[in-house]
Amino acid sequence: MRKTPSAAGGGRNRAALVEKARVSIREGSHSFHAAARLFDRTTRERAWLLYAWCRRCDDIADNQHLGGELGDQSNAEDRLKAIRLLTRRALDGLPTADPAFDAFGLVASEVGLTEEMAEAVIEGFALDADDWRPRTEADMLRYCYHVAGAVGVMMAVVMGVSPKDTDTLDRANDLGLAFQLSNIARDIVEDDAAGRCYLPAEWLAEQDIEPGQHTKPHHREELAEMAARLVDLVEKHEAAARIGAARLPFRSRWAVLSAARIYGAIGRKVRKLGTEAWNHRVYVPRYQKAWHGIVAFVQAVINRPRQPAEPIDWGIADFRPNA
Repeated sequence: MRKTPSAAGGGRNRAALVEKARVSIREGSHSFHAAARLFDRTTRERAWLLYAWCRRCDDIADNQHLGGELGDQSNAEDRLKAIRLLTRRALDGLPTADPAFDAFGLVASEVGLTEEMAEAVIEGFALDADDWRPRTEADMLRYCYHVAGAVGVMMAVVMGVSPKDTDTLDRANDLGLAFQLSNIARDIVEDDAAGRCYLPAEWLAEQDIEPGQHTKPHHREELAEMAARLVDLVEKHEAAARIGAARLPFRSRWAVLSAARIYGAIGRKVRKLGTEAWNHRVYVPRYQKAWHGIVAFVQAVINRPRQPAEPIDWGIADFRPNA
């Protein structure tokens, strides 16, 4: 039997993979699509390739399409096995019959992404598959590390950060944490409708909220308080992330600062709306995204980020299991 030859991207044409990845990010995330346009061409294409894999893994894990309505959640373990198998084949340069995984194999070969980096992200899907719920704030942050911080680490490598530059990778993780915490604040009610809760059980207990009752109308004041607490964490990790962004090339720095401002705006809108934050889905309109991009450009040019209000004494290791 003839052995399948190994080739980056499973042997697919690079331009075709890039185009499919571009369509994926355009349809799957308007905020990331807007920020990615600020990268230089090579970095932008690699960011698209990485995003396509993240989006496809998420869709397989949740049995959905482009982050839409959740499908049948049975056989979650089989879906996780498929994600791991396809990712391993992609990293080995073998064809996967799925453009998103071939895209990951291509970008991994170009910048040095590893199986360990990929597995850190896949572990987040495994937590959801197990119907995992955080007990403490540290648990919640570990979840955020797996589903977003670990993606931030890979994105930093895509932008040229050395895998040995652990301090800058720590700050890239901070950006991912901030993004996911904003998502949690915005999507509390939506997540509850899907049977999920990412608020720490200890926070709910402190508010005397019964399990499964946190989105009931009579708990909106308490919910608004917890959302504000989430946004405080967003701003803590945003400030740390800006320290790392200062070390990036100009266009990458601009893109990162734009994305941070846009996602941070989501969390801050939730905090400002208080008890009315979940009456409709909070989003950042196009004109505000443009404004955040302009402000980020000025920040990237000046490149003198403010020091965080508290010393940065944490790193990726603090958000991993059993840290």
